[in-house]
Amino acid sequence: MAITEVLVPQLSESVSEATLLEWKKKPGEAVQADEILIEVETDKVVLEVPAPASGVLTEIVKADGSTVTSGEILARIDSAATASVAPAAEAPAAAVAEAPAAAPAAATKGASAVASPAAAKILSEKGVEAGNVEGTGRGGRITKADALAANATAAPAATPAAVAPAPAFSLDGRPEQRVPMSRLRARVAERLLQSQAENAILTTFNEVNMQAVMDLRKKYRDHFEKEHGVKLGFMAFFVKAAVAALKKYPVLNASVDGKDIIYHGYFDIGVAVGSPRGLVVPILRNADQLSIAEIEQQIADFGTRARDGKLTLEEMTGGTFSISNGGVFGSMLSTPIINPPQSAILGIHATKERPVVENGQIVIRPMNYLAMSYDHRIIDGREAVLGLVAMKEALEDPQRLLLNL
Repeated sequence: MAITEVLVPQLSESVSEATLLEWKKKPGEAVQADEILIEVETDKVVLEVPAPASGVLTEIVKADGSTVTSGEILARIDSAATASVAPAAEAPAAAVAEAPAAAPAAATKGASAVASPAAAKILSEKGVEAGNVEGTGRGGRITKADALAANATAAPAATPAAVAPAPAFSLDGRPEQRVPMSRLRARVAERLLQSQAENAILTTFNEVNMQAVMDLRKKYRDHFEKEHGVKLGFMAFFVKAAVAALKKYPVLNASVDGKDIIYHGYFDIGVAVGSPRGLVVPILRNADQLSIAEIEQQIADFGTRARDGKLTLEEMTGGTFSISNGGVFGSMLSTPIINPPQSAILGIHATKERPVVENGQIVIRPMNYLAMSYDHRIIDGREAVLGLVAMKEALEDPQRLLLNL
C-alpha cells in the first residue's frame, strides 16, 4: 500500500480559510492523476483540488461543507491499488456532475477522460458526451478548447442533474427556504458594511451624451472585431475616460492608510463582474498602458472565467479605482459603494434616448447618467465634480482620449 495525501491548496496570505464544496468521488472509487476531486471556495475564488496521483480513493478526511485551511489533509489515495477496484465502466464523477450521463456505448476511447468544469458545461450545452471527446490536456483531460472544438451528437443533451435544494419549511402555509451564504457572498456583505462604516461616502452625478462614442463604435465595430477577435463594446471607453480623469485629479486614484494618503502612480482599474456565486471585481492592471482592444479582450476573458469560477486571487487583489456597470441590467441611476481601500468608484447606467436642449433647441440624444461615489475624508467636492466632468468630456469627444487631452 502506498498512500498519497490530498491536501488543501496553498491559500493567499489574505485568505485564512476556505469551504469544501462537493466531492466528485467516493471512497473505493478509482481516480486518475490530475482528476479534479473537489472544489474549495474562498471568499474570493473557487480553487480546484486535483488528485496528486492515480489509484483508489481510500478515505475522505474532510466532508462536504467543512471549513479548512492551507495544507490540511482532505483525503488519502492508495496509489498502489489498481483501477479494477472501482467499476470499470463507470463514468468519472467530475464529468457526471456537470455533463449528461454517458451511454454504455460511450465507454470507449474517451471513457477515462475527465472534463474540466468549464469544458463539461460547454459539452452539456452542445449535447456532446465526454466519453466521445479526445482530451488533449494532461493525462487525457478534456480542456475548454477540446470542448469548443467538439461536434454535437445527434442525440439531444440530457438535463443535468439538479442540485438538491436546501430543506424548505412552511409557515402558516407559506413556503420559505433557508440557505447559508456562500463564503464569497458573506465576504462581499462584510466589505460593503465595512465601506459604509469607515468611509464618508458622498455621490456626485452628471449626464453624458453617448452619441460620439456610439457613432465611433458603429463605424469601426465590424473591422475592430475582425482585427482583434473581440467585440467593440462601451466599457473600454469608460475605462479610458476614467484613467484620463484620474491623471488630472490624482486624489481620485488614492487610498487612505490610517492618517496617511497613498497616491498611486499606476492605474489598476477594477471592473465589477457578476458571477453565479456573487459579485467579483477583477483588476485591469496598468489600464493606462492598455489599448482599447486589450481592455475589451481582458474584460471578455474576466466575464467568462468569472462565470466558470476560474478567476485567480491575484486577479482580484488590489485596484486603485473601480467601475460598476448597472446599465447592463437596465439600471437608470444608482449610488455605488466604494470598494475599500479605494477612495472612489464610477457607476454607469443604461443609455436611453432623452430630450435635451442644445443651442436653444429640444433634440433627442442617447444619454447616460454617471454617478461617482467618493470618500469625502480625502476627496473634496471640487475634485470629485471636476473629475466626473473630465470623464464626461472625454466620452462626448472620444478623440481627446487619443490626443491625451
